[in-house]
Amino acid sequence: MEDDKSISLLQSSSEIETQTQKRTGTLWSAVAHIITGVIGSGVLSLAWSLAQLGWIAGPLTMLIFAFITLLSAYLLCNCYRSPDPEFGPLRNASYLHAVRFYLGETSAWICGFFVHINLYGIGIAYTITSAISIRAIQESNCYHNQGNQSAPCNFGNTYYMLIFGFVQIFMSQIPNMHDIKWVSIGAATMSFTYSLIVLGLGMSHAIGNGIIKGSIKGVPTTSVMEKVWLVAQGLGDIAFAYPYSLILIEIQDTLKSPPSENETMKKASTISLAITTLFYLLCGGFGYAAFGVDTPGNLMTGLNEPYWLIDFANVCIVLHLVGGYQVFSQPLFAGVDRWVAQKFPDNEFIHKSHTLKLPLLPYLRVNLFRVCIRTSYVASTTILAIVFPYFNQVLGILGALMFWPLSIYFPVEMYLKQRNIEAWTGRWIALRTFTYVCLVVTLFALSGSIQGVVTAKLIS
Repeated sequence: MEDDKSISLLQSSSEIETQTQKRTGTLWSAVAHIITGVIGSGVLSLAWSLAQLGWIAGPLTMLIFAFITLLSAYLLCNCYRSPDPEFGPLRNASYLHAVRFYLGETSAWICGFFVHINLYGIGIAYTITSAISIRAIQESNCYHNQGNQSAPCNFGNTYYMLIFGFVQIFMSQIPNMHDIKWVSIGAATMSFTYSLIVLGLGMSHAIGNGIIKGSIKGVPTTSVMEKVWLVAQGLGDIAFAYPYSLILIEIQDTLKSPPSENETMKKASTISLAITTLFYLLCGGFGYAAFGVDTPGNLMTGLNEPYWLIDFANVCIVLHLVGGYQVFSQPLFAGVDRWVAQKFPDNEFIHKSHTLKLPLLPYLRVNLFRVCIRTSYVASTTILAIVFPYFNQVLGILGALMFWPLSIYFPVEMYLKQRNIEAWTGRWIALRTFTYVCLVVTLFALSGSIQGVVTAKLIS
């Protein structure tokens, strides 16, 4: 699940680990962690992405992104130990610390900027997705009760976004990441549950139709430029679904040796990406085969029967997003708390906590500064979600922003630095070419997703 990608990224404990720390992780525990980290809400948009690209380009694009993600993982695996990737005495315990160790403080600040932007953006995306899922529950029940798929069962998103934001205001008062482990476990469970339901329903719907819908060219458009923009958005959505670079080194830091963590992590990445890609191809493929040109942006919104299972899946999505929002937001909250505490060490408003007793709940420790800052944060993500409630376009923007800097640029630069690869050698040229090609694809996906947001806003 995507939600675990930020758990330890911004915590101060991400320093070089000592050799005395006990590590018991195995190949299969690493595979489980990676699959949990990758499969999440991004799976809901894959059928729509295939619909924009068509039956040949769509699956091929997924395979290409899987290969790029695997190559990025191989490069990152070599950055865990220093200076030798297998036997180096120093360990980098997190992605951000590896960037700081190999590339310096300036690069670490730039990396941190992209990480913060993505964490904030995912909060917006989760607010949008939660509203879509709650609305889908109402629409599914409405269609079932009316007994007519053409019944007037259209509902808005704003009200549900406000409810989600209101819940997150209370959830965000949880002091820190250590106090939401139960939230993360629940979110991961919900993620697996609805992902499997999406696969099963898409498969049954396609088989029930008796025909495979869709075409090689994908969804037809009225102009070439419209097709170009939709393809770009589809690329961004696929890019959002794959990378797990931010948690790779943290997972590698749990592995026991021998064999070397480097070797084990490469095997785990290969196995988990093969499983994930097969799952994505099945979910996206069956979804596109079931709906063809009418494939919805969020696959769950196109399914109405059996309504009870649709409702259950959407409830799982909402519960996942409630927990996931906090898992992504807590590192940002922790960073703000540390920075302000260092800046104003004697400010009573910032440091003093108050005891609050609510009915049926244990005593709570409330910090007024935390209440103000975190409430403002949740309010800002809710307002932006209401202003730009465009699921696929927002995922495309986040996928593009996350893909190139965090999955391509920094892993390549760290690898070049670690191996002391000289400029204009064969390997240097190959890696630089790889970087720039991925940059072009990323800019294309980003521009298409931004254009989609602007267009949707203008016509709404």
